[in-house]
Amino acid sequence: MTSSTTALSPAARDRALERLTAEELDVLVIGGGVTGAGAALDAASRGLTVGLLEQRDWASGTSSRASKLVHGGLRYLEMLDFALVKEALHERGLLVGRLAPHLVHPVPFLYPLQHRVWERCYVGAGIALYDVLAGVLGRIGGRGVPLHRHLSHSALARVAPSLRPDVAVGAIRYWDAKVDDARFVEVLVRTAVGHGVAAASRVRVTGYLEEGGRVAGVTAVDLETGRDLTVRARHVIGATGVWTEETQELFRAQGLQVRASKGVHIVIPREAVAGDDGFILKTEKSVLFIIPWRTHWVIGTTDTPWDLAKDHPVASAADVDYLLQHANAVLRRPLTRDDVLGVYTGLRPLIQPVASDGSATTKVSREHTTATVRPGLTVIAGGKYTTYRVMARDVVDVALADRAPGDPSGEVPASITEHLPLAGADGYAVRWNQRHRLAAARGWSEERVEHLLHRYGSLVDEVLALVDADPSLGQPLEGAEDHLRAEVVYAATHEGALHLEDVLTRRTRLSYERADRGTAAARAAAELMAGPLGWTAERVEQEVGTYLERVAAERAAEVEPDDASAERARLRAPEIRPLPVAVGG
Repeated sequence: MTSSTTALSPAARDRALERLTAEELDVLVIGGGVTGAGAALDAASRGLTVGLLEQRDWASGTSSRASKLVHGGLRYLEMLDFALVKEALHERGLLVGRLAPHLVHPVPFLYPLQHRVWERCYVGAGIALYDVLAGVLGRIGGRGVPLHRHLSHSALARVAPSLRPDVAVGAIRYWDAKVDDARFVEVLVRTAVGHGVAAASRVRVTGYLEEGGRVAGVTAVDLETGRDLTVRARHVIGATGVWTEETQELFRAQGLQVRASKGVHIVIPREAVAGDDGFILKTEKSVLFIIPWRTHWVIGTTDTPWDLAKDHPVASAADVDYLLQHANAVLRRPLTRDDVLGVYTGLRPLIQPVASDGSATTKVSREHTTATVRPGLTVIAGGKYTTYRVMARDVVDVALADRAPGDPSGEVPASITEHLPLAGADGYAVRWNQRHRLAAARGWSEERVEHLLHRYGSLVDEVLALVDADPSLGQPLEGAEDHLRAEVVYAATHEGALHLEDVLTRRTRLSYERADRGTAAARAAAELMAGPLGWTAERVEQEVGTYLERVAAERAAEVEPDDASAERARLRAPEIRPLPVAVGG
């Protein structure tokens, strides 16, 4: 794959829309989250012609609002769900070692122990099994994830000086992995495009086509231009997460019942907690993670039912207080609201048992379910971010089993995505070894180059080419010095960013990693995007104003006492452009 074949440029989007309306596809995927993007890549890599539509930005729903972990689900061992844990650990190994080593990185966690003997034996046995299930000596996919080790009380104090000495008699240190989830999906889409997928964001599906009793495609509207579209496909896959029931209703089908569970995370400064290890803490409802990143910590998550509108789930004061309270139960220096840099909220799509009484979202299965709900339409929901590739494989398999007699696609091979590195993975190790030279050549710190490599992998060469063509792009972004000006331009020219929010929230994470929520960088970023996207001065003002209103509305929501009042505060902010109620990814 070359830059020209993987770039999500405005011109590439136009070409994708022309393809989508000009040819009959083998498969059309609706939903641009991790599962939908994964399904599109899986189908294309088997030799099928594939389209991918997303009503908002790539990963704008659940896939950019989770705990940003790639993990085996240690807590599922307590439920004796060994198959799920083994599957997730296998996928973790593939991602760290082969598929996306530039985006998925090992991270150590501490499991504090409160009892000296029985708990150390009990938890230690479970984590030892975790390592065993991960593979011999914890090595999968050619890259090692270290084995667990036991820590005494004194060793724990050295490793985690911010932990209160009275909360644990020791700990077990084990490893999982973390991921920049939104960037991962964007790279997944780019990889799919490089293998022939016609992908377009900001396209809303409005209806469906039918021939001979089968779904034969969709009608849609391009939300950027208002243009009506007709896309023909022999099979449609719905991967719309918490919008699954709305997708089924749009196609006049019934099948999966999906429940939304709200998960809230807060972000605090790196200096607020000393040490490099994360924490996993048991709460009365679930577990709480305190996850280390380079400039901050992520603390989450909550797990509460969400029955309001799904487009803009928000945190309330009760959610933020809950997270602070449980973190403060173990930290020496109590965290306050003044420590909170940002907050983000996502909705988990949980499969709803038909006979459920609607209580206790933590008891609803995290495993995925796939069903052909009417001829020509297959949907998938549930599951874990870590196992997206398995979900994608399964939904394509089920869709292929529903092919109409005489389908011209012929015999279709089995999935090969286990062996298919994502864009930026090939050559990443070489660029990493060259980071000293890359830094010296441009007078940058090595830390700056490592930041770029962890975001782009070997695609960093494309970012550096922008800087070589315009050295001003090698300067820090005004208001967000951790990022280069080139990264904003690259987001518009190569990563499919169509709006300022796309850059500040998903191509970067400024909207919740900085105390100003990215507002200090908003105007500079909008002006950098203006050239590649052809924005007028008026459009720049519109994008900046809309973003500032969104930030103000989210801040207002976070001090409201409950979900209903928080949602009312959030909905005061306008959409990027008015959107009718619809399904999305």
